Parts: sequence; C-alpha cells; structure tokens
Amino acid sequence: MAKEFLLRGKTFEDIQKLSLKEFAGMLPSRARRSLLRGFTEQEKIFLEKVRNNRPKLRTHCRDLIIIPEMVGKAVKIHNGKSFVEIKIEKDMMGHRLGEFAVTRSKVAHSAPGIGATRSSSALSVR
Repeated sequence: MAKEFLLRGKTFEDIQKLSLKEFAGMLPSRARRSLLRGFTEQEKIFLEKVRNNRPKLRTHCRDLIIIPEMVGKAVKIHNGKSFVEIKIEKDMMGHRLGEFAVTRSKVAHSAPGIGATRSSSALSVR
C-alpha cells in the first residue's frame, strides 16, 4: 500500500480546500513571504493558463512557488538553454519551479588540442 501524502499533518484533499493565504501559512518563511507578496504579471498569466487546462505549458518563471492547483500538470521550465518537461507531483508543493530544471550540466573535456601543452609545441604542424 502506498504511503499517504501529508504536508504538516494535512492530506492533499485538505490542502486543496485551503485558500492561498492559508496554504502560505503552512510553508517555510521564504516561500510564505513570496506568496503573500503576490504574483508578478508573468506568473498571473501562467497561472491563468494552468487554470484553463492549456496543453503545452511553457514558462520562464523559475521562481514561481508550486501551489496545489498546479499538481498533476506537465510543465516545461526554461533552464537557460532549452525547456525541460516536469510533471508536478504532490511532494513538490511549496518548492520553486526552477529547483526541478537544472541549469548546470557536467563538463566533459576531450583530449588537449595543439598548443595546449609544452610537449605539443615540439610536434610538427605539417
């Protein structure tokens, strides 16, 4: 049997019934202050698309706090180069969208090029 999701002792169904202000009261201080301050214009536009069940949701709003009405949606979040598709789940509530779209990748270097080392200067370029 799967473990039931709880956030501060409340089930997901109870959390969905809460107002945004009551939900913000359950979050840590940084997320709470961000929600109580209000949404930016871009965030309002994105949330309107979420409410209208638009397919192919894409956003640059990496600092948007995930709220209960976003759970279950597939969102593409910009990571600086491309859009990364994320399926929003219950345990992501209260986190920011940008936390799930990693911006840095592992650097893999190949062999050194000509002039990169002292020994390469002794080689003939011809």
